Parts: sequence; structure tokens; C-alpha cells
Amino acid sequence: MGELHWKTSITRVEPNKLLVRGYPLEELMGKAGFGQMVYLLFKGELPSQNAGKMIEALLTSSVDHGATPPSVLSALTVASTGAPLNAAVAAGILAISKFHGGAIEDCMYILREAKKIMAEENLGREAAAEKLVRAYKEKKKILSGFGHRLHTKDPRTAKLFQLAEEYGVAGEYIAMARAIEQKFAEISGKALPINVDGAIGAVLCEMDFDPQLANAFFMIARLPGLVAHIVEEKTRQKPMRAIDPKDHEYDGPGERAVPKDL
Repeated sequence: MGELHWKTSITRVEPNKLLVRGYPLEELMGKAGFGQMVYLLFKGELPSQNAGKMIEALLTSSVDHGATPPSVLSALTVASTGAPLNAAVAAGILAISKFHGGAIEDCMYILREAKKIMAEENLGREAAAEKLVRAYKEKKKILSGFGHRLHTKDPRTAKLFQLAEEYGVAGEYIAMARAIEQKFAEISGKALPINVDGAIGAVLCEMDFDPQLANAFFMIARLPGLVAHIVEEKTRQKPMRAIDPKDHEYDGPGERAVPKDL
């Protein structure tokens, strides 16, 4: 071993053998779901099937949000130049940052802060939530993960919290997110509902993920949507077009029921 020798604990690759965190990859194939694999790679251990399903629900909730988000517009602009798929995807991913996708991480820190107030000041959940909301309003700080430019009641939030209950994931962080939502409405007199980023942040806190991984979940979720938009751009639109983020219309299938046996 030379002086540049280094180590990795993620994947072991040898002739005719692939071990991911110690597990033979071919034995995981067909058994472990994608959510379980994400958990295994990020945390080093295989989770329960329910935990894997919860992660997959998080990813599904953010798989796409139309043609207007900065990541999609960036990807479409690059695709319009004739750049290859990987370049357009990279442009979209690079647009995901503090103000686009970053609310998940910020919300995780907010929820952790509220929990810290509870512990250090021996306060109940409601009192801790009220203290945090008043402090944020006084300092004019944004409550990331709450409110949405389009949705007044984000349908994804309710579904994620419902699944968290069903999968045995729901706990103090989700309860705290709801308390903050309630206290903000009481103090300010207007609603600031938990959005999908806030719901994801609360669930990730429940599952004890490091906040620095929050943007990773958003990027993984958005990748399929980005690819779909890029391919559509290349096949339906003229090259080097001027892209208006608002002047477009949907012409896909009308609303249809999800099959019961899916």
C-alpha cells in the first residue's frame, strides 16, 4: 500500500463479487426496495420494509412539480441548446440549492431547535412552538417548510403524515411541525400550512437522518422528472427557443384513477 492509500466503507468490489455495506448486491436485488437501498447507503444498515416504503413515499412526493421550478427551467434551457442528456440533467441538479429544495434542510434545523427549547427550558410542545414562532417573527426569519406559493393546503403533506402513522414513523417531530403551524396561525392571524418540504423534513427528523442529506433526497426525487422534461424538450420543441416559464399549457392525460392493485 502506497502513501496515497485510502479506505471506503460503502461498496466492496472484487471479481464476481459486489458487496454494498457488506450485503451481496445480487441477494438484495428483488428483495430490497429502492427506498431501503437509499437508507442502506446513507446510514449503513438495512431498514425495515416500512422504513423503505416511507422513503419511497418521500421521493414520490417530490418527483415533479411542473415546468416552472428553477431546476426544470435550467435543464430545459440547456437541453434546448442541443446539449446531451447528462449536461441538461446536471444543469437541473445544480439549480437545486438553498432557495430551491433547501427548505427541507432548513426545516429540519427549525424542528431540532424547537425540540431543544423543549428540553432545555422544560417546556411542553405547544409552549416551545409558540416561543420559536415568536422569536422567528421578531427577527423576521423565514419558517422554512411552511407556506407555499401555490398550494394553500398541500395535499402531499397530509398523505406523508398519514403514511408516517401507518408505517410507525410518526413521532415528536411531526407533532412539533403541526404545533408550529397552529401557533403561527394563532399569533399572526393567518395560515402558514406545512408544505411538502416541511413534511419531508419532519419525517427525515423522525428517521434520524442528518440534515446535510436533506437536499440529497430532493435531488434523487427530482431526477426522473428532470429527465422526462428534458426528453420532451428535445422531442417536442425547437432548438434554441426562448422559454417563457408562464406561457405554457398542459396537454397530457386528464385526471385518472390510480389502479387499486398498483
